[in-house]
Amino acid sequence: MTTPAGLLDLAETERLAALGGLDARTQGTLGQFFTPAAASALVASLPRLPKSGSLRVLDPGAGSGMLTAALVARVLADRPDISVHVVAVECDESVLPHLRATLDACKAAGQGRITAEVIEADFILAATAHGADHRLTGFDLVIQNPPYGKLAITSPYRQAVKRTSVDAPNLYAAFLALSVGALQPAGQLVAITPRSFCNGPYFGEFRRYLLDHLALDHVHVFESRSKVFADTGVLQENVIFSGTREGRRDGVTLSVSSGHHDQVTTREVPYGDVVHPTDLHRFIRLTTNADDTSVAERMLALPRSLRDLGIEVSTGRVVDFRSRSALYTEDPGGAFPLIYPGNIHGGNLQWPRAIRKAQYFRPTEPKEKSLLLPEGWYTIVKRFSAKEERRRIVASVWSPSETPGPVAFENHLNVFHIKGDGLDEQIARGLSVWLNSSLVDRFFRTFSGHTQVNATDLRTLRFPQQDSLRRLGEHESPTDQADIDALVSDVAAGPA
Repeated sequence: MTTPAGLLDLAETERLAALGGLDARTQGTLGQFFTPAAASALVASLPRLPKSGSLRVLDPGAGSGMLTAALVARVLADRPDISVHVVAVECDESVLPHLRATLDACKAAGQGRITAEVIEADFILAATAHGADHRLTGFDLVIQNPPYGKLAITSPYRQAVKRTSVDAPNLYAAFLALSVGALQPAGQLVAITPRSFCNGPYFGEFRRYLLDHLALDHVHVFESRSKVFADTGVLQENVIFSGTREGRRDGVTLSVSSGHHDQVTTREVPYGDVVHPTDLHRFIRLTTNADDTSVAERMLALPRSLRDLGIEVSTGRVVDFRSRSALYTEDPGGAFPLIYPGNIHGGNLQWPRAIRKAQYFRPTEPKEKSLLLPEGWYTIVKRFSAKEERRRIVASVWSPSETPGPVAFENHLNVFHIKGDGLDEQIARGLSVWLNSSLVDRFFRTFSGHTQVNATDLRTLRFPQQDSLRRLGEHESPTDQADIDALVSDVAAGPA
C-alpha cells in the first residue's frame, strides 16, 4: 500500500515529467506553473476537513494533479473516516497522462475511499458556456493553483467571466471568480496565487466580488519571490489563502514563511485588521507580525488623508511614445523640463541627467501643451520601484527655483498637486520626507506585494497634520534613512 509520503513522491515525479514535456510556446499562454510537492502540502493543510462523511473536491486547471495528491495524502493520514471524490479539469493533452497517473495513484492509495474523474476541457469555457457542465457546481472544496496571465479587455475569456460573475483582468482572477460560483454554501476555496490582487485599482472590481462572496479564513505569505516555483523560473510574490463561501467574518489566521520548506510563523487577527470595514477599496492588509500591526495602528490613527489635506495625486501626463515630436535630448529653445523616474537619483531629483531619455519637452500642438503643469513645487513618486531599492515608495521634489516655468512629468511618475497646480514648498518637501520613511514603507508592504505604486495606493495612506508636514519640510531633502526616520518619528504618533 502506498503511504501518504509515498503518494507525494509519486505525484512529484509526475509533476516533473509533465513540466519537462511542456511546450515552451504555449506554457506562458496557458499560465502553466505547476506546484511543487512542499508548496502543495502547505496548500492542502489549510482547508478544514470534517471528521467523517464525504468531500467533493474540484481541482480546476489541475495540471499533473499535485494539489489533489497533497490533499488526498492529508486525508489518508489524518481523516480515516472521510471519502473523497475529485473532479479534475485540464485542457492540455500533453499533461493529461500525468494527471491520470497521479489520480490512479491517489485511488490506489485510498483503497476505495478516493474516487476521481477527469474533465478534458478549458475550465473557463466549460464553466461559462450556455448550459455549463453540471459537474462543475456544488463542491465542498475547490483547491487550485490557477494559471497566471493578463486578460485583455477584448479577451473572450474575460468577456465570458464578466457575463457570468465579474470583470477579471487576469487568468487567475477568472479562475477564482468561477471557483467561488462552483462552491456550495459554506464550501471552501483554497488557492496559491500572486499577491497582486490584494490592492490597487486593476483588481478592484474582482476584489470586491471575491470578498463579498468569500470570508477569508487563512492567508499565508511567502516572503521570497524566487523559492516557491524555483524550478519554473517564476519570480512572483505569492500567497496561499483559504476562504468560506458565505462564511463568518470573525477573524483571520495569518502566517508567513520565506519559502515552502521554511519555518512558518502564525498569528490570529481580527477580520477588520485584514479587510478594514471603512476601506472602500477593500484592500487586503497582511500584518504578519506584531510589529506590522503596530505600524498599521500608528498609521491609521493619523488624522489626515490626502483629501483632508486638499492634495491630489495623479500619474504624470506625458506618455512619451505618444508625444515623440515634442521630446528632445538637447534644448532646442523654448522647451520645458521633462522629468522621468530616472531623474530621481540618490534621494534627490537631478535635471537634466544623462539617462538615455529625453530631458526636454517642447509642445507645438494644443494637446501637447495640456500635458504641462504650471510652475510650482511638486512631490513626485516613482510608479515602479526597482527590486534592489530598499523602499517600495521612492519620493522626491521638483523645485522651480533653478528652472522657473512649466514642467512635464512622464507617465511612470505619480505627481502630488493641488487641482493641477503646485504645492506649498514646505508641504512638498514634507510629503517627500514622510513618503520616504521606513514607517510608510512598512505600512505600504502590508497591502502591496509588488513593486508597482499606484496613485490609488497613495490615496489610501494616512498623513500627519499640515503643520507637522511643514516641520518635516523645513529640512533640506534628507537622504539618509536614519535621518528621515528620526524626523518622522516625532510626528508619527498622532496629531501635532
